Amino acid sequence: MNDLNTSAPITVAHGDGIGPEIMRASLAILDAAGARLAIENIEIGEAVYRRGFSSGIEPSAWDSLRRTRTFYKAPITTPQGGGFKSLNVTIRKTLGLYANVRPVAAYAPFVATRHPKMDLVIVRENEEDLYAGIEHRQTDEVFQCLKLITRPGCERIVRYAFEYARANGRRKVSCFTKDNIMKLTDGLFHKVFDEIGAEYSDLEQEHRIVDIGAAQLADTPEVFDVLVMPNLYGDILSDVAAQIAGSVGLAGSANIGDRVSMFEAIHGSAPLLAGQDRANPSGLLLAGVMMLNHLGQSSVAERVHNAWLATLEAGIHTDDVWQDGSSHARVGTGDFAQAVIARLGQVPQSLPAVRYSANQPLELPAVTRRPPARKATVGVDLFVQWNGGPDDLAGRLKTLEDGPLALKMITNRGVKVWPDGMPETFCTDHWRCRFMNGGGPVALTDIVALSSRAALAGIDFIKTEHLCTFDGEPGFSLGQGQ
Repeated sequence: MNDLNTSAPITVAHGDGIGPEIMRASLAILDAAGARLAIENIEIGEAVYRRGFSSGIEPSAWDSLRRTRTFYKAPITTPQGGGFKSLNVTIRKTLGLYANVRPVAAYAPFVATRHPKMDLVIVRENEEDLYAGIEHRQTDEVFQCLKLITRPGCERIVRYAFEYARANGRRKVSCFTKDNIMKLTDGLFHKVFDEIGAEYSDLEQEHRIVDIGAAQLADTPEVFDVLVMPNLYGDILSDVAAQIAGSVGLAGSANIGDRVSMFEAIHGSAPLLAGQDRANPSGLLLAGVMMLNHLGQSSVAERVHNAWLATLEAGIHTDDVWQDGSSHARVGTGDFAQAVIARLGQVPQSLPAVRYSANQPLELPAVTRRPPARKATVGVDLFVQWNGGPDDLAGRLKTLEDGPLALKMITNRGVKVWPDGMPETFCTDHWRCRFMNGGGPVALTDIVALSSRAALAGIDFIKTEHLCTFDGEPGFSLGQGQ
């Protein structure tokens, strides 16, 4: 927390499209409210991409981020075409910004919504899952994206969600996964949620399968309070939640790490609106409110947020939330900022006023690594490109059996097709061929020897995955139909 008379160093990027306009507006409001900020400006986004930096950020910008430890970022434009990396993903993963926090509330009747009681926070894991971005084309017909879920990653985000709920006076934490299908990856997330949740008996807690949970979020969002979920689900559902609350233009987010944190609107750069003074700065402004709380300037955050709420109540609205018959003044980006500035010191009369002054920073314990499990290799999955049928492939693979490894089954897209496959099953040219030693141990040299025999036999194998047990429990999935 900063001393009351000390300016907090922050790094600011004005971005692309509507970014410069909404950043100017937001900074003007924060400054007028008394925020104590020492700003370092950096350039990111489209112009940097065009200069040959594939991630949209120059090396010198990293020095600023490490120095200030706080990043206030406007939206950017990623050029179309290949060769350009996601700047957001690069920053989140490089700087360890593991928690994406997205508050979503309805502002009825001043902003149109079907869910006037909606008030929730989505806490999204921000570094792993399918967003690891590890993809391969493996055959003519099959592409692969690896879903990586780690125990430390689950523990950090679940702990953050419970601590956030407790620190902010929330009553319930809900976990969304798809562990009825992805029993190891999503199953781990759910298991960690239950383990850590046992330490928070003061909070209600529940788990829901993500598909029905998403349906309930869209239908009755008022039953939720704090939601925690893996990366992909959190990305999709936080946008859904923001839209059904009234507008994605009203939603800000925090990306929290142990050393650096980033604050941004959840929407994009909207290049078609650039330079027209029409964009709503609210999402970036509310991200700035989250930033002030993070910096220990909670009284200023409270002053800004309440003035913004009072502006909504006054019916002073940008195009995206304008309602005929209830809005009173249609304004652009700059005039909206001036309207908020004019109401600094006011509190809303109908909407609930916010109270941040007593907030304390979250104190999160370090993740404790568990002792390594007793690991044993018991087999191998040999992935093969093959254009024939499963029986012919099995015949070829049986000739490779020489030693402890024997062919146990073949699957195609996760469905068992040999032995005892069904003729109706549609198959691609991508086959998982499982070799095991009847549950007994397998040496790595046995796997190498099997791969060598496959190569000599002209079997077009793509990769191998070792099958291991951990403290006697299988660390691999079975084929559907097995």
